[in-house]
Amino acid sequence: MWWEVILDALKDTAILFPFLFLMYILIEVLEHNTAAGKPNRALAGKWAPVLGSALGTVPMCGFSVMAAKLYRNRHITVGTLLAVFIATSDEALLVMLTTPSLMPLDKVYSVLATVGIKLILGVSVGYLADLILKRQPRVLPLPAPCEHGEIPEEAEHMHGETDEENVHMCEKEHGHDAHGHMRGHGHAHYDVCKHAHENKANVYFVSPLLHSLQVAAFVLLVNLAFGYLFFGLGEEAVVSFLQAGKWVQPFVCCLIGLVPNCASSVILAETFAVGGIEFGSCLAGLITNAGLGFTVLFRRGKEVRSGLMILLFMYFFGVAVGYAVNAFALLL
Repeated sequence: MWWEVILDALKDTAILFPFLFLMYILIEVLEHNTAAGKPNRALAGKWAPVLGSALGTVPMCGFSVMAAKLYRNRHITVGTLLAVFIATSDEALLVMLTTPSLMPLDKVYSVLATVGIKLILGVSVGYLADLILKRQPRVLPLPAPCEHGEIPEEAEHMHGETDEENVHMCEKEHGHDAHGHMRGHGHAHYDVCKHAHENKANVYFVSPLLHSLQVAAFVLLVNLAFGYLFFGLGEEAVVSFLQAGKWVQPFVCCLIGLVPNCASSVILAETFAVGGIEFGSCLAGLITNAGLGFTVLFRRGKEVRSGLMILLFMYFFGVAVGYAVNAFALLL
């Protein structure tokens, strides 16, 4: 019966929700009680691609945006930017960890494989890009904050950014008013989506709750879609169709990954969890997924060309990795 499909989808989503909520609370605690999200001079040093890849694996919204802003203002190299973008998975890791569609061991293997491969690729591509592009513009040092946390006047002119831009970026990602806590903060230019002076209840409860509800809604839609497919067309027909199209999947998944919204990573991870796509195809889409990072690169008309080159590289690199991993899986 059709109502059974709806009940099953609601049940799976309800099982996922509390774990997802707890994960987001933990992330908020880590984000607001560590210096991980702050611009660090190590991002301009010899270990920059390594640190960039490590930061990218953390499921927070701000790292890809921070990296894009730092790159646009010449504080990091293109290699460090690519390292962050490649390693970024947005909400995908949380969905893999909490979805009831995967067995416990499969969850662990999927997350470890995703993080491990993206880390290695991010570091490798980062160093290789910097080695090839030796003539890229000189990296400028990050400005030091003043005694009371203000950014020096010359630094503000160098950045060419306003807090208003960051406010709109944060509102676009989270859908809430960010004006109150984005003004008057040292490093507000890079600390996108930080809520240092926001009410603790909003930080540690309301924000995680809204994130969890948003992700759960996308998961529910995916579960309903596949539930109706399996029920209406038959499991064998759906599986045969998906297997026949596995070599097209990387192209489609990479296009989905380019969508600047957490929905893309959630859809990819949940579709993989229910058996809709191969792991390599999911990985391909997650490699191209950099959240709102790409939107930052395209916000200045004179830099559209370099942003487009980075986007095209990420897309075709993701497709290549997807095919390689899918082909390797056939040998196992």
